[in-house]
Amino acid sequence: MDLNTVLSKVESIIESSSEEEIESVLREYNRENSQTFNFDPKEEEKRKKLCEGLIRILGKNVQASCQTMCLETLRILSRDKKVLGPVATKQGMLVLAQLAALQGTGESVPEILEVGLVVEALKCLCNVIFNSVAAQQLSAEINLASGLCARLRMYTGQGLSHEVALFSLRLLFLLSALRTDVRSCLRQELKAVDLLIEILEHILSIKWVGKYEVATDLEAPPLPLEDNERAMEALKTLFNLTLSDFNDEDGAHQLRLITAIMRHVLMIKTQTEDKTEELHSHAINLLSNIPVLCLGVMISVQSRGGIEEYSGKNMDVIQVLLDFMVKRIDKGSNFKEGLTPVFSLMTESSRHHRDIRKYIKAQVLPPLKDVKNRPEVGTTIRNKLVRLMTHVDTGVKQSAAEFLFVLCKESVDNLLKYTGYGNAAGLLAARGLLAGGRGGGQYSEDEDSDTEEYKSVKPFINPITGHVEEPMPNPIEEMTEEQKEYEALKLVNMFDQLSRQQIIQPMGVKQDGTIAPLAEAISQCNMESCSSDSD
Repeated sequence: MDLNTVLSKVESIIESSSEEEIESVLREYNRENSQTFNFDPKEEEKRKKLCEGLIRILGKNVQASCQTMCLETLRILSRDKKVLGPVATKQGMLVLAQLAALQGTGESVPEILEVGLVVEALKCLCNVIFNSVAAQQLSAEINLASGLCARLRMYTGQGLSHEVALFSLRLLFLLSALRTDVRSCLRQELKAVDLLIEILEHILSIKWVGKYEVATDLEAPPLPLEDNERAMEALKTLFNLTLSDFNDEDGAHQLRLITAIMRHVLMIKTQTEDKTEELHSHAINLLSNIPVLCLGVMISVQSRGGIEEYSGKNMDVIQVLLDFMVKRIDKGSNFKEGLTPVFSLMTESSRHHRDIRKYIKAQVLPPLKDVKNRPEVGTTIRNKLVRLMTHVDTGVKQSAAEFLFVLCKESVDNLLKYTGYGNAAGLLAARGLLAGGRGGGQYSEDEDSDTEEYKSVKPFINPITGHVEEPMPNPIEEMTEEQKEYEALKLVNMFDQLSRQQIIQPMGVKQDGTIAPLAEAISQCNMESCSSDSD
């Protein structure tokens, strides 16, 4: 439908009261543009005028059906951030907040009479706040977060429709993500962390069997898709609210409750495999914010028992994390966003919880037996992780290398045994450990024993590649001494030429294990040698 026709009809209703006609025109426009996300730049001014007219209509006393149709049109137009000027005003935001039933007195909000109207208003607010910095500022000024929290407190009491709850949670997520001042207010004044915990308890039908233990029925039916959608929005908001530290005792209690609920989330399934993975991904993201001292809740499950070898701890959820990691690796794409959080969670858990590290190491780095193949060749978890140590994305390769390093108790010798020097060189250079040694972590002195198969071939393992190589013919075996000298000088001249042209830069390892230009490394060695001689 022509935009000029829509504009003329909108302007006419402002002057008259032909609501049925404007509804008909907007319904047609909405139908034609429901899937439009890229708009004609030439009609930008017309769309701005349409937004302005819609806000004026919404501020008038018109029928709910007309308001809903206007909001649907406004939602479509709000996909274009360039036309939001007339909407991102105090008057415009107050109109939308009122239609979303978020403007009340004190801690109360109006009763929802028209669910469809409220849902469309919430959708509009989500779009406008996401696309407009001015709207984000105004949302803080009109205290939109307070109305949302008041609305969501009705969720566990009177109950809310699925869409009202879903878009209320989504709007709360956007505010907590885009405004640090709102995030602080949500945590401290509005007690949103406790509120979101209560909402998750309601959605997931949580039953506590201990202070920090949730009853999990592995035979229970899958979580319905609507419940899953609301749970994920709550998890995303909690992720934002837990980005900063919780320093008091109440904060630590909240974080342990969240950890226990996240354990339950990781143990359940939803209607589809993809949705289950998405839910688990949000749970892992949230757990990566939790301080390591609170993560012990994940394995302290008295009701389900544990494994004697791991101090009686229950490792079911750790196995879920490992399976999730392997699945993400096998996907072969989006490694940074898909793998970094689970690597971070398992690395820090392993660094500070001996039983978790011991269990993961048994799965990832079992005692070596077959060292005929390179560490990066094969289908085991170790092979897959070693391949990631040389990934093109720096963040991915650092995360994978750090994870393996912690499993090896930050021992360079142990790491090289499983990966080879070539794969580990990047991590060791970054940590200043090229000369060997250990990292700064504190670990117990146990569970490091070699198999007889490994001991028998250890002297023949190439430390660079990390495997036993087939004997290779010596290329200089039949050369004379003069030929060897000629080839050596030729190689030196090639390196010298590349170095002078700054194509390569020869490097050396300093005494502290870091690398530096070769001349600097040699100079340091000479200075230390002279110093020791003078003594």
